[in-house]
Formats: sequence, structure tokens, C-alpha cells
Amino acid sequence: MANLEKRLTNKDFILSSTFPVILVTGLSGSGKSTALRVFEDLGYFCVDGLPTAMLPKLAEMFQPKTTQHRGLVLGMDLRQSDFIQEWEEANQQLEKMGIDLTILFLECRAETLVTRYATTRRLHPLESRNLGLEQALEMEKEVLDPIRDSADLVLDTTDYSIHDLRRILQEKWTDIENNPRGMRVRVVTFGFKYGVPLEADLVFDLRFLPNPYFDEKLRELSGKDAQVSDYVLKTDPGSTFMQRFTDFMIYLLPLYAEEGRHRITVAIGCTGGRHRSVSVAESLFSQLREAGYSSTIEHRHLELG
Repeated sequence: MANLEKRLTNKDFILSSTFPVILVTGLSGSGKSTALRVFEDLGYFCVDGLPTAMLPKLAEMFQPKTTQHRGLVLGMDLRQSDFIQEWEEANQQLEKMGIDLTILFLECRAETLVTRYATTRRLHPLESRNLGLEQALEMEKEVLDPIRDSADLVLDTTDYSIHDLRRILQEKWTDIENNPRGMRVRVVTFGFKYGVPLEADLVFDLRFLPNPYFDEKLRELSGKDAQVSDYVLKTDPGSTFMQRFTDFMIYLLPLYAEEGRHRITVAIGCTGGRHRSVSVAESLFSQLREAGYSSTIEHRHLELG
């Protein structure tokens, strides 16, 4: 990440070229500790639970000439009662220092978080005699929404094992390192019968397209296979839809960029998340890359569909 440059305007997101400072935050129980270990393995200096007010001071201490680390990663959550106020003040100080903070936000469905807390028998940071776990989760989500909205990468860890989160985070962060400029587009496929991804900014339902599932020769294949892709996209309505869908996205993304957005998650769904959504997503992903957008793709339910 040493070659990444500093963000110049709200319209053009660029990482700091001097010493990257990364904030890992999100809903408690969604995988922050695992994410910090991933960054540590990648060569970053990681600190968890640092008081927010100390963030600018620590960032100032760690400069490229004084450390062999690739950057500084800070894990923060709502264990501090005044977290949001101190966060806003610290962020303003970082901007004055010319340090551009990169934010990774982790989240998870409430029912999964409840199960994780029951398994580990740990208390949520906001849980108390007067506030149960579900209420604490709702309050935390509401408080952290402003930070989520400004995050550079949002990951929903509901369906991830620890190994999944490690692999996916390494892949996504490598892509951010290699493609620092402009808006980043994350394309996620899913099956409606398994649920819509929480992090989706735009959701498209492809259940109107012909379904390869009902062709016995195609059922065991996926949208990554040419036979399935041809079935979905080579004839109408698939071919006309794909052209118009791509044109729409190429038209839409600059408008989001003009409003200061630097990331968009596009969720594309069909019944099982294996055939139609994957075919369309692979085509869109390829064309976005050709158009110069930094894009990543994830097929969340492909193996379940």
C-alpha cells in the first residue's frame, strides 16, 4: 500500500501515500479480532481498544521512516461511552494532519450475533441490567450508522467462517491496494431464499430471466460455465437486459461519485444464487473492469444454490 496516494477531493477516493492508517470497526461480534489478525499477518501494526482520542497521536508517531510496518490498523468499538464524539474530533485532527483514514466496517445479522454471544458467553459492550442483548445490538447499529456510511469497505460476515473472513478480507484489501483510484464497485451475487446481503446499496432481482435450473444438463453447472451463461444471456430477454443493465450502471456510477460516494455494493439475486445471478454478475464485473472501475466480485451462495 506504500504506493497509494492521498485522497485529493471528495470525488476521487485515494489512499494516503505516506503511511496508511486504517480503522477496523463495526458491530460487536462481527469479526473485528479476526480482521485485525489478518492485517497483522499482512505486515501492519495493529492496536485494539485504543481510546479514540489517542488516535491522532499514535498516527503521528508511526511514520514510514520510523517503522518497518506497512501501515497502522486500529480496532475500535463502543466500549467507550463517548466514542462517537471523540471519533468526530479525532477524525478532524487527522484531516488537519493530512492523514487520510481508511475505514473497514464489519456487520452481521442480529440473529447470528445473538447466537455468537450465546456460544462465547460474553457480554455485549452495551449490555446491562437495563439493556438486553437484542436492545444493545439495535442501539449499537443506530449509533454506528454514520461511520458505516463513510466506510471504504463494508463486509457482512453472517455467512462467513473465520477462514472465509480471512480469505475474503485478504482478497478485497489486495484489490484496494492495487486499484486505489476512483469509485470501487463490489458485485455480490446471492439467492433470495438465503437472504439479501446486508451491505447492499443496490439490489437487482433476476428471477424474471429463464432459469437454467430446470434444464437437467445445466442444473449442476453454475453461471461461471459458458453453457449456463449462454443460456441466460445469449438470447432475449437476457441479451437485451444485459446491455441495458450495463449501460445503466455505467451511467449511474459517475453520478454517485459526484455526490462524494467512493464505494458501491451491487447485489444481484436469483432464486438460489447459482445460475442467473452469477451469469449476469460475471458479465457486469468484466465490463466494469473494462470501463476502468476498480471492481470485485463475490458469489455468496453459489455452493448453496
